[in-house]
Amino acid sequence: MGKRRAWVFFLMPSFAGVLLFVVCPFADVVKRSFQTAITGEFAGLRNYRMVFGNTAFRTAVKNTFLFTGFCIPLMVAMGLFLALALSNVRHVRFIKSLYLFPMAMPTAAVAVVWKMLFYRQGFLNKYAVRFSLPGRAVDYLGTGAAFFLLAGTYIWKNLGYTVVLWLAGIAGVNGEMMEAAKVDGAGRLERLVYVLLPNLKGSMYTIVVLSFLNSFKIYREAYLVAGAYPHESIYMLQHLFNNWFVNLDLDKMAAAAVVCGAVFLVGILFLQRAWDER
Repeated sequence: MGKRRAWVFFLMPSFAGVLLFVVCPFADVVKRSFQTAITGEFAGLRNYRMVFGNTAFRTAVKNTFLFTGFCIPLMVAMGLFLALALSNVRHVRFIKSLYLFPMAMPTAAVAVVWKMLFYRQGFLNKYAVRFSLPGRAVDYLGTGAAFFLLAGTYIWKNLGYTVVLWLAGIAGVNGEMMEAAKVDGAGRLERLVYVLLPNLKGSMYTIVVLSFLNSFKIYREAYLVAGAYPHESIYMLQHLFNNWFVNLDLDKMAAAAVVCGAVFLVGILFLQRAWDER
């Protein structure tokens, strides 16, 4: 009984904080999603119909899913490949620091560098003209190439964190199992597929979820580089919510937040169940 009471007192501050700063505000958002923004009158499902009928919302949802679907598998695979290559390196601690350096870079500095490189008057077009390369000057941030530039920024900034998480997972694998498989005649690829990867299931789930959540933090770079209304290929949900907030469309914001929260919750639960079944 005393141990249970100790656990209650230990967890109570965290639970109270989550209840006060997360659960209660979100419950208020759910309530506002069924009300008008100004008068607070009950509006039924009108806000949800407005959200689903909004072209900007559909574009933002499509771009957000394309971005996460393109970046996360690529970054997880690249992180695993680099972690496997670094797992046998002696001075891996110093290399970890180098990989984590992009996360310490100020967002404003990254945005300025990207503008200097990829604007129509940027260095890339300047040197293309100097070396007489064919074609005219291109505003890369104003074309479809902006999607790949933003994806490259996200991968460059978060790859080091992913590598460190993979290295931690690899270090936690029982070395005796690997040695036993090697003694039994398993090759390097067989040990990787049948011994190492099954033991990295928990690490992979954590990495995928964190990568998914971190993909929504790329908005700062996109906003500083291309503004509130960037090229259509990089118009994300974050841009949409920012513009609705500026216009005080709080009813649509509340409805869209509830929809997005439900989709994200279902996605994370699906990932957890898929990993558990495997």
